[in-house]
Amino acid sequence: MSQPTFKPYHAPAGGWGSAYSVANILIREKIPLSGASLLLKQNKPIDGFACVSCAWAKPHPTRPLSFCENGAKATAWENTTRRCGPEFFAAHTVTELLNWTDFDLENQGRLTHPMRYDAASDRYREVTWEQAFAEIGDELKAMSDPNQVVFYMSGRASLETAYMYALLARMYGTNNLPDSSNMCHESSSVALPESIGVPVATVTLNDMERTDGLFFFGQNTGTSSPRMLHELQDARKRGAEIVTFNPIRERGLERFVDPQSPREMLSPDSTVISTQYHQLAIGGDIAAVTGICKALLAMDDAAQQNGQARVLDLDFIAQHTQGFEAFAQWVRNHRWPVLERRSGLSRTAMEAAATAYARCQRVIVAYGMGITQHRHGVEAIQMLVNLLLLRGNMGKEGAGILPVRGHSNVQGQRTVGITEKAEKVPADNLRRQFGFEPPSEDGVNTVEACEGIIAGRIRGFIAMGGNFTRAVPDTSQIEPAWRKLRLSVQVSTKLNRNHLITGEVSYILPCLGRTEIDHQASGEQRHTTEDSTGCIRAWRGAAEPAGELLLSEPDIVARLAKTTLQPNPLLNWDAWVGNYDLVRDAIAESYPEIFHDFNVRMMEPGGFHRPLGASQRKWDTDTGKANFITPPELAADPDTERGGHEQHDVLQLMTIRSNDQFNTTVYGYNDRFRGIHGSRMVILMNRNDIVRLGLVEGDQIEAVTEVDDGVHRSVGPLRVTPYDIPEGCCAGYYPECNVLLPVWHHAKRSKVPAAKSIPVRLRKVIAMASARAAPVDPAPPNSAGTA
Repeated sequence: MSQPTFKPYHAPAGGWGSAYSVANILIREKIPLSGASLLLKQNKPIDGFACVSCAWAKPHPTRPLSFCENGAKATAWENTTRRCGPEFFAAHTVTELLNWTDFDLENQGRLTHPMRYDAASDRYREVTWEQAFAEIGDELKAMSDPNQVVFYMSGRASLETAYMYALLARMYGTNNLPDSSNMCHESSSVALPESIGVPVATVTLNDMERTDGLFFFGQNTGTSSPRMLHELQDARKRGAEIVTFNPIRERGLERFVDPQSPREMLSPDSTVISTQYHQLAIGGDIAAVTGICKALLAMDDAAQQNGQARVLDLDFIAQHTQGFEAFAQWVRNHRWPVLERRSGLSRTAMEAAATAYARCQRVIVAYGMGITQHRHGVEAIQMLVNLLLLRGNMGKEGAGILPVRGHSNVQGQRTVGITEKAEKVPADNLRRQFGFEPPSEDGVNTVEACEGIIAGRIRGFIAMGGNFTRAVPDTSQIEPAWRKLRLSVQVSTKLNRNHLITGEVSYILPCLGRTEIDHQASGEQRHTTEDSTGCIRAWRGAAEPAGELLLSEPDIVARLAKTTLQPNPLLNWDAWVGNYDLVRDAIAESYPEIFHDFNVRMMEPGGFHRPLGASQRKWDTDTGKANFITPPELAADPDTERGGHEQHDVLQLMTIRSNDQFNTTVYGYNDRFRGIHGSRMVILMNRNDIVRLGLVEGDQIEAVTEVDDGVHRSVGPLRVTPYDIPEGCCAGYYPECNVLLPVWHHAKRSKVPAAKSIPVRLRKVIAMASARAAPVDPAPPNSAGTA
């Protein structure tokens, strides 16, 4: 690998940069022809496959090319010609592989054989499927308490797999069903039902076509959900306002060129996406929204005094909401200097945003993990709802709340039973369908699973996808604790670090990818997913499987069930695997309101939407109305800010993702939009902070978490890199910086890890003379000094 370079990138999102990036990964994975033809089936319902990457909605009718740069990378990554089989594991010990980077591990290619860890040789060795399932079943049956086992699920698996997996866990006797949403949008699942009575977005693609205003908070569209840029470009071309709040300027929300448009590709012009871009301080969202609301109240007062049309939608507020007076008084009581200090924005900036909002008749508020991953992430979301309610922007076309979900089916798997909360389980239906008693006590979420692993309460862990030990907080405590597990089972398509953090008994079970044809007894199978807008569709793989021994995820779940559970005359696992229609029939019986006539409706060209009462102004809340909910304070992260952020030499760090990664999967070392190439071990800082802390660009520093809980957390060396970020704030890559995040540092009500607000001190390691002399490869996690 060449030496790292750090050079600002001035081109728009999309355009030739995106085209070159797609071409490069197709060539690198040695699938330029087959890969290109495969991309033509991506996000094409019924006879194509859903993107393995993000959960953004798929338009109907579809575009000729229905993939984005990151979606193409995900497809190429899954369909690589490289293979990671028994020969690879025979040549490398686990101890050796622990020193490899995330990129190098996954870059070995597709897993092809079931493998069991052999401690004596420190290697994974091939086993038969029969041996694997028999031993795993025996281990699960030997557990003294079902609650000692965690059944974790990433956001990739289908609705059919998720339903079967949830049923397996509950028949086993536990609600320990944490998933990746616990680490991102669980704050939405807590906040939105209290405010409007639904846990998901109230917005569909039809609303995106009719809105005249979009407000973005803490969401990096260009990297996390690039296909949305087409809807944003269309909105701007018809004159819609797009107002963005984010500490860092993200290129996708600045400028865009459609790489599928020959005219735009051959033109020097680009579409300006955001009409206003406000770089608020980390954790300043509640204060910023309070300032906008304060300005709206003042505008409404002035309109009333002057006999003009009111700014607030008083009819909507009176008929459909509860708590307005108390909320309005709370907003009025805050003084502008306090709001400016807490938000990091000027009064005029907040008033400008309020003016733009008041000009719009139909507004969508979209947000991502920049909102959810704070101590008061739940309250921040409820403030966004409050803003929408002031002008009746809920339950009408072109308006509503839009949590932009991450992984492709992370929302859907919650819909069909992947939850640790017993109250969300249709226990009566399951009892009637399958004749067993579902467990009535809550299971553990992701944070609680981490706590249980560290404390030794969790003895077994089954992972349906994901890279758990790399994705969670406090990795320096999680990894040594994981080695004390009795059982660790990873269902995966590629090698990752979690496979190398072994328990006493550890298995890697390779599975089919979503892009691959799933041959079963009744023929090629279709599967279903739910996107960010609550739309459910059918898909079918298009590529030949990467190996003859690969099993589908439903087949793996069924075989685990058959070797672990007592036979059930009301459930034929083999029949379900042979024909996924039968699984969907069972889903429809368990969740009839959402999935009635499932096998018919899933084939509709545009799919079907789950019912959303709030979009029809039906409020399934305690009050029967939409609720204005007042936050307890302005700070999104009060404890850590008081403990460190307000100190002169402590910065507030947020974790970020590169343009060349998806979740923990690193496709390469080219973060094009940020101009960082060849390294991920960087810390992005405001130039003023660099100077006042006695640093210079290129210095190597160690970042140390500034909390007093008896645990030393540090990561480094990180290269000091100037960037356009507010003073007092800094940023570093996920998952490398997860070691800095205490497991207890989470949203207070949802337990989403507060990865966007970590107080850190910086300690110089090596002063560097050259701006190009930085570590070539990311350091392994154990370099944090605490493993």
